Amino acid sequence: MNRDHAAQLIRTTLEKPFDEERYRHFVGELLNEMDASKTFTHRGNYIPKSFRPFVREFKRLGTYTDPDGHTTDVLVVYLKKETSLHYARTMQRNFIARHLKMRDAKDAALVAYASPDLGDWRFSLVCMEYQLAVDEETGKVKPEEKLTPARRFSFLVGEHEPNHTAQQQLVSILENDQDNPTLKALEKAFDIETVTKRFFKDYKERFLELQEELERVRMGDSLVGKEFTLKGLDSANFAKKLLGQIVFLYFLQKKGWLGVESDQPWGSGPKNFLPALFAHEKYENFFDEILEPLFYEALAVERPGHVYARLNCKIPFLNGGLFEPTGGYDWQGIEILIDNAVFEKIFATFDLYNFTVREDEPLEKEVAVDPEMLGKVFENLLEVQDRKSKGAFYTPRAIVHYMCQESLINYLDTALNLRPDPLAKQPPVQEDMFGAAKPTQKTMAVMKYDSIVPREDIETLIRKGELALQHEAAREAGAGSYRAAIPASVRAHARELDEALADVKICDPAIGSGAFPVGMMHEIVRAREVLTTYLNAPHAGVRQSVPGERSVYNFRRRGCRQAASLALPGRGRKRLCRH
Repeated sequence: MNRDHAAQLIRTTLEKPFDEERYRHFVGELLNEMDASKTFTHRGNYIPKSFRPFVREFKRLGTYTDPDGHTTDVLVVYLKKETSLHYARTMQRNFIARHLKMRDAKDAALVAYASPDLGDWRFSLVCMEYQLAVDEETGKVKPEEKLTPARRFSFLVGEHEPNHTAQQQLVSILENDQDNPTLKALEKAFDIETVTKRFFKDYKERFLELQEELERVRMGDSLVGKEFTLKGLDSANFAKKLLGQIVFLYFLQKKGWLGVESDQPWGSGPKNFLPALFAHEKYENFFDEILEPLFYEALAVERPGHVYARLNCKIPFLNGGLFEPTGGYDWQGIEILIDNAVFEKIFATFDLYNFTVREDEPLEKEVAVDPEMLGKVFENLLEVQDRKSKGAFYTPRAIVHYMCQESLINYLDTALNLRPDPLAKQPPVQEDMFGAAKPTQKTMAVMKYDSIVPREDIETLIRKGELALQHEAAREAGAGSYRAAIPASVRAHARELDEALADVKICDPAIGSGAFPVGMMHEIVRAREVLTTYLNAPHAGVRQSVPGERSVYNFRRRGCRQAASLALPGRGRKRLCRH
């Protein structure tokens, strides 16, 4: 298949509402050889009980074996709820993981997750990890899934999503009719790092063009030049913040929070608000007429009902430094006439990419531009010497994830297992003639380690609690021979663990993009969700729902109140982390 035909096939499949026959043809061309002899359709009672609230129908379209012997199922999951496509991501991943384990321990699955209206859908690669185990009775070696969660990589596709990223990643595999793709090649096609590098390259080009244009305006307009000198501004920092403001609004418009009609709820705004606003009419100067009022008036000033009359729509109020005029420049008195063509190229570039407001997790990666890139972009636009002076090095997410989990494990181990042990008995309280207690010397004590909840059990809760809960749900539903995966000590001391997690204080003394406190909040919320089912249980090992205040929203709200942050110098850093 030539490149043009491959690109056309991607567009007609991934740029459209989900269609099962189109998807079947697309995957058949992608894999070259797909065995369609063992298809099935499951619905109703054939869907495992714990997944029925989310999954309406489940189909296998075929099976593929790569040149290395790895097997991949080609699947379709029809979801019951529109919101499940975006929010029930753990459920989606675990549903496929259960299928792969029970169907001859397959290595992976290519899955189309379709929402009820079929407009937007998710094209995912789910990969399993197995360990070899020897059956003591037969002596045979067989794959065995330990508490190692499945990993999922996804493109969000459909009629409302750009497919440029998927096209760039998948076109080379479709072109190759001679060689069947390996599972490793499929994983590479779903690799977020390739997208990250491409986005950085395009972002830097737009940044340099904007910086050059600002320098032209500064040199050509004496009033602008004087204002820049007076306020200590330079073209590089001005361009950096302006691009940061635009990319931040791309995340907001993705949530439907921009351009909302006055009588409509938040979330109903157009997902292409900025480029549509740019294309709406011919502006003499888009930055002066639209962007400056949007940034420094609509977003920066609180209004009753949030309605912004200039644009005749609702715009949210965002308190924080990102939408304050750079260096306090006089945006109403000074005209900075940036050429409209510069913004046309910026919007054209950003419109090529999928933007997601969901932060990636180690087990769940969306092939799209996510909020973490705000920090990475800042780092990549700084010269090395400037990075050192500001301490502006951003830690990769995998390392942040490890740091957060290790910090929580150490904290819980200390909070539950380390207790003061007096060196002597506390003397009885003596009273004076008026009945008041006389002052006594405090008894000295040493800290004693008492393994109430063993450290390895705490590690299971923090690192694998979510998966362990799924195993227990499957065991209770009679789906497989799972043993109780949540350790007994965790179940017995769920209340103490939960209180310790609720009261933990997080301080990041050198906050940048906020990756560490946000990562800690995710870990705390996940652990408290696991513990919820063991609170108020009549005895250890009994799972029981606790309704009401124990919602994810309330967990996150409390977590935000518990966090403290400080920031090292660097005008661009703290403003970004506030949002």
